[in-house]
Amino acid sequence: MKDEKGAPDAQNKPSLPLIINDKKFDWLEQYITGEQLRKIGSIASDDRLYLRIEEPWFDELILSDTKVNLARQGIENFYSTEKLVFTVNGKSFEWTEQFITGKEIRKIAGIDADDLIYLDNERPYLDNLIEDNEKVDLARPTIEHFYTVPVGFKVTIYVNSTPFEFKGNRITYAEVVTLGFPDFPQHPERTYAVTYKKGHSNKPEGILAPGASIKVKDGMQFTVKHTGQS
Repeated sequence: MKDEKGAPDAQNKPSLPLIINDKKFDWLEQYITGEQLRKIGSIASDDRLYLRIEEPWFDELILSDTKVNLARQGIENFYSTEKLVFTVNGKSFEWTEQFITGKEIRKIAGIDADDLIYLDNERPYLDNLIEDNEKVDLARPTIEHFYTVPVGFKVTIYVNSTPFEFKGNRITYAEVVTLGFPDFPQHPERTYAVTYKKGHSNKPEGILAPGASIKVKDGMQFTVKHTGQS
């Protein structure tokens, strides 16, 4: 038997605490559905309901038929939102989904296809380069702020410790090897191993494979070694 708000009547059962939009409630069952949460929290049907999850995990969107286990360790914390807001270069935009991709940010904010998009993180965390297919969670407590870097900017990169000025936002395997070994175009049969470090925060170091390219960053360091194979 349930009361008018959808909550079970107390029958000497121990209650389980939960929080909805910073207000504390008690529930007498192990599980609660999204529909029941909306009733006891007086949440409008058009609002989105989320279960707050500790980082680095994303908050969970709670649908009407979603069941949440309240008997887990800790108090389950829920919140609702009408629309999610983010900014690009200081201008505010609204979004109706929990996640947004880099491609969708480009479209809604009118960003050129080649411009770089960064998520502005609070220090000491580095800003994140947002690729077109990368998803960003807009349902976190703070508003996400993005900014763009225009096409054609110049950076200084290092190849085998020698500095080079590079114009553009991507560099290819062949371009890196040619900077380290200028005769590479005349000997394409030679093979080289290319590694990098001090790259963008989503992948600051790694391997640049033949035929591949990577987005560059000022101060990025490349090491090119001839493997002796052909």
